[in-house]
Amino acid sequence: QVQIVESGGGLAQPGGSLRLSCIASGGFAVYDMAWYRQRPGKQRELVARIGTEETTNYADSVKGRFTISRVNAKRQVYLQMNSLNPEDTAVYFCNRASESRWLNWGQGTLVTVSS
Repeated sequence: QVQIVESGGGLAQPGGSLRLSCIASGGFAVYDMAWYRQRPGKQRELVARIGTEETTNYADSVKGRFTISRVNAKRQVYLQMNSLNPEDTAVYFCNRASESRWLNWGQGTLVTVSS
C-alpha cells in the first residue's frame, strides 16, 4: 500500500527554523511533489511544489522563507522553513502536486510557532 510519512515538526520560536521531511512509497521520481498545510480553522493549502526537474513554486506567504527539495533515490521531499512566524502554525502534509494523482494522505506533522 502506498504510504506517506511526514516528520520534523515541533515547536519553534518566531524567527526560528525547522526542516520537515517526507517519505513516500510507490512511484516517486515521475511525479511533481508538494507540501501542503492546514492552519487552525482553515482549509488545506499548497505551500510549495517541486517538479520532476526540480523546478519550484511557492505560495506568496512563504516565498523567500521556505525551500522545498527532493532526493528521488530516497523517495524523500524536504521543506526547509526559516524566519517562521505564528501564522505558519499548521499541520504540514506532503503529497503529489496534482490532485488527480494524490496518494492517501499521511498523518502530517504539526508545526507550532510560538514564544
